[in-house]
Amino acid sequence: MIDLHVHTTASDGQYTPTDIIGMAAEKNIKIIAITDHDTVAGLEEGKKAAEKAGITLVQGIELNINNSAVNVNGEFHLLGLGLKNISSSLTKIIEDLINNRNFRNQEIIKKIQADGFDLTLEEMLEDFPNTVIGRPHFAAELVKKKIVKTRQLAFDKYLAKGRPWYVNRVGANLDEAITAIKDSGGSPVLAHPMSLYLSWGKLPDALQNYYERGIEGLEAFHPGARVTECLRLEELGRKIGYFITAGSDFHGEKIRSDRKLGYTCGGKKIEDKYWEDIKEILL
Repeated sequence: MIDLHVHTTASDGQYTPTDIIGMAAEKNIKIIAITDHDTVAGLEEGKKAAEKAGITLVQGIELNINNSAVNVNGEFHLLGLGLKNISSSLTKIIEDLINNRNFRNQEIIKKIQADGFDLTLEEMLEDFPNTVIGRPHFAAELVKKKIVKTRQLAFDKYLAKGRPWYVNRVGANLDEAITAIKDSGGSPVLAHPMSLYLSWGKLPDALQNYYERGIEGLEAFHPGARVTECLRLEELGRKIGYFITAGSDFHGEKIRSDRKLGYTCGGKKIEDKYWEDIKEILL
């Protein structure tokens, strides 16, 4: 088994990098990619743990891309897989994204306080140290303060797009992100394409455009899509020239209970064959 899309406490995951590697070892997952949102802070710890466990760590990241600039209505996330070194260009993008996140977090706090609830950014930073704070952390904090009963309810009632405490997030420029990942020795991979919210009529041209701009891989297999959709994405991606990846997008049971380490769409195990095709690219 393998898994090429996993999150840790360095961003919005439930488990530390060391925990993730331990869980992978228990499940006999031999290849794993840590791909935290807009940060590489968990990679060093993950690398040390993987070496001790005899697991191959694919060093990665997941960058939020400015969706309006690429003309999509949904989320555009770009994975960088197989990072060898963190280039100055990627460091700059990460710094900008974190600054944008911090501004967004402050705006969310203002909305929460304006509605009469007591929550400060200082509390958030104290409860989630050394973490790139995002909406999942706000959801957890709202549960802790008994403002809502569950994290999902926090999103449904307050934090999701269109809800009263939602604030748009500014993403990175796609072409700059592609270059920065390649500068770092990695391969750019389009994460969960169904999240673009493009129709099947528009998707082929969009994927062709992204490929021509330098994205090399397509995460065709993701638990947020149906098996039939994933198979269709695989066929389309291979036809264009993408290499195909598969991941769980695992965050932890308390954060996304529907996602399991080492499993993708339809609850299917992520087989070794998805690694055999691409290991020379990512190692």
